[in-house]
Amino acid sequence: MRNRFDRQLSTLNDELIEMGSMIEKSIETAIKALVNQDVDLARHAIEADEEIDRQERIIEDLCLKLLLQQQPVAKDLRLISSALKMITDMERIGDHALNVAQSAQEMHDKQISFSTEAKSELQAMRAALTETVHLAFDAFCKDDLNLAHQVEPMEEVIDTFNMRMKKKHIERLQKAACTVELGYIFQDLLTNFERISDHCSNIAGCLIEIEENRDMHEYLHDLKKSDESFQEQYHANLERYMMQLQQFMEQNQQTAEPVKSK
Repeated sequence: MRNRFDRQLSTLNDELIEMGSMIEKSIETAIKALVNQDVDLARHAIEADEEIDRQERIIEDLCLKLLLQQQPVAKDLRLISSALKMITDMERIGDHALNVAQSAQEMHDKQISFSTEAKSELQAMRAALTETVHLAFDAFCKDDLNLAHQVEPMEEVIDTFNMRMKKKHIERLQKAACTVELGYIFQDLLTNFERISDHCSNIAGCLIEIEENRDMHEYLHDLKKSDESFQEQYHANLERYMMQLQQFMEQNQQTAEPVKSK
């Protein structure tokens, strides 16, 4: 009986890994479509949302079968319950990736594009988001507390990037280097990016709650207030992604066509 249950848990883990891989790819594809103004990539990311929803239903059905048929207790029960909670966060991440892809399609249809600086910021954000999503999914599926504790410093990096991008966006508006219409789209994108990182924090938090029996609100309060390891990881990650942003800026400036800014 236990061997069969373990096989079912292994299947659940495999399905979660598959869903995580689908969402990571969807985020990368959606932001790449946005930066490159590639409508085919945007459509591909939009279509992928249906597959992600289908995968969520598969995992949900499996979890419910395990709960009803096996009647798990203790850690097994917490694991399955957390998997149900996790797929809700995962599905919502997929929804935000869909929103990004729809923005890319809208920009293509209206023949509008971001400045070189904004595109570089989006590329750096894509890299940071992809790493954060991968860390969160990997931590849960591998039951790895070390990876789970690496998520929050990355979430803080994304928050910092968001604030920076908002500030730079206002500067571009003031210099007429960005239109009001593009401004609305850019703000919506930043909201979606912030929500994605929040859901990653929730996923990592599920594992931390299970393994350490800690209240997440207290954990996050203590972490950001007095944890030196958190501060070290945050600053190291921030420096790493600021360097990536500078590299994207240099690459994009070299390849930019001499057209009038919108």
